[in-house]
This record gives sequence, structure tokens and C-alpha cells, in this order.
Amino acid sequence: MKNAKQHISRRVPSGGHDSGSISDSPFHYDNESAYQQWKRQKLTDYPCSISQLTVPLNDPKALTVQEFQQIKNCLLKTNMVIYDIGRDIQEDKSIPEQLGIQLGIHSLDKNECADDDGFTSIQVVDDGLHAIYIPYSEKGINWHTDGYYNRLSEQIYSMILHCVRPAPEGGENQLWDPEIIYMMLRDENPDYIKVLMEPDAMTIPKNVLNGQLVRPDRSGPVFMITDEGRLHMRYTARARNVIWKEDSLTQKAQQTLRTLLNSDSDYLFQGRLEAGQGLVCNNVLHTRTAFKDDKENPRLLYRGRYFDKIIF
Repeated sequence: MKNAKQHISRRVPSGGHDSGSISDSPFHYDNESAYQQWKRQKLTDYPCSISQLTVPLNDPKALTVQEFQQIKNCLLKTNMVIYDIGRDIQEDKSIPEQLGIQLGIHSLDKNECADDDGFTSIQVVDDGLHAIYIPYSEKGINWHTDGYYNRLSEQIYSMILHCVRPAPEGGENQLWDPEIIYMMLRDENPDYIKVLMEPDAMTIPKNVLNGQLVRPDRSGPVFMITDEGRLHMRYTARARNVIWKEDSLTQKAQQTLRTLLNSDSDYLFQGRLEAGQGLVCNNVLHTRTAFKDDKENPRLLYRGRYFDKIIF
């Protein structure tokens, strides 16, 4: 680590309610036997360095069988992988686009800050709509998953972050696999999982710009179980961006979650994307440190947010 928006049908992920594969999932708080079995498999040979997540690619637009398998193995184990083309490249959004297609993700979230093709150019912007949001500044960004403020029916399940030019100084990322954080919280207190799956556990306040309502208040769980029985997480550590349910157990759960995220752990990955590198993930928890930009060669990354989850 050194197109027009399509109309698609989406099913809302569930919180902790018994229905089909959801109650059978190892992430359901009442399914202890499945959880323990999953936990043993999860921790077996779990990577302990960012280098173990890195897969060199010869041509990201045409993966070899071996490259695809390496990417698949990383994603299945940690929900993330770092690809490395091994050389500087030109500004070319078709690289993350074609890579995503090969991994089965197509449905981009064409949000208000995205470019016309649905990808977003992450760079410093001094004026206009982008300038009011931290990702388009040199400031650091605290722990979050992407699209935590989206409707529950439009969750961001996967993401590609492709680096064209890094900043000359700073801009490092920290990465947590949400399944590991879930495991650590559940082992601390299974009731933390139960309250964080409640539909009103976390509310994102409305967004008003120039007197116009951009987004209403949106409430939802932190942890959700998808219809396939997989785990999905929505979270932000920015205090002004979230209202937590006021009961004491939810407050303890979110405080414990914050402590875990900021702890020193072998499961925490840290590094910086260099030119020609990228992150592919099932919307893992991530941060970004502050950086110093170069106006002659400004930092530039392409981000694709997808409504699809990478499933093999």
C-alpha cells in the first residue's frame, strides 16, 4: 500500500429479526454455535500486515485466473484487498470501472458529489459544493464507513478507491474489517450487538444547505444482516454527524466501539495508497490522516461506491 444511474431493485437489509437465513447467520446475536464456528474460521491464518493484503496486477482490466483468485481469497478473509499495478498511470477511470465489473459490482451510487460517470474524483476543492465536505480538503477524516447517511434501501456495500497521485506528505489510511470489530464487541458483551442492531440505534441528522433540505434525519442500525446472512455495517465517529440512542446500554456499546477502533491491534491495517495502487473492499471501516497537497501535482484518487456487495 506504500454512466447514468441505473434503476435497480434493492432489498433492505435486516437488523436482528428472525427470518430465513438471517436467524441462521453467525452474525445473529442468538446463534451462538454458528458464531463460534465462524469465529474459528475467521481467525485462522488471518493476515497481520498490509503486505499480505496486496496483490500485484499486470493488467487490472483483464485479470488472470491467478490474480482473480488472490483477490478473492483476500476479500473472503478480510473484506478488503490492495491491488498494485506496479507503475504510475494516467488519469483513467476505466481501471477501477473494469476491475469492478470483473468482480461483479456494477451499480454505482451517483451521489451529488460524483462525476457524471458515477465515479468521484477525490481531490482538494476550494469552492462550490465539494468544498464544504471534508474529503475534498486536506483535513483528516475519522472512522467511518461510506454512505452511512444513505437510505437503508441504498446502502453502500462495496467500494473501490484508486490512487492516481498521492499527496507528497500525509494521506495515510487505517482500515478495520467490520467483521473483526463485530467479533471484538460481541466477545466483550453480546448485548452490545443486540442494541446496535436496533433500527433506531444511530440517527444521522438532516443536512440543510442554503436553506434547502438535502437529506432528512435518517435512523438505522449499526450492524445489519443481509438477506444472504452476511454482515453489513454503517458507522461514523464524527460526533456532530450522529445522534446515538440515549439508553445506557447503547451508549456503552458505542463508547466501547469507539475505544476498540482507536486501540492498537494486530487486526488493524495501516498504510498509504501510492500511484497505481487501489483498495477494493466490502465497505470496511477506514480513516484518512491530514495531508499537505502539491498544487502542481495535486493528490487525486477515484472512488466508486457501489450498491452491490462483492460476493463469490
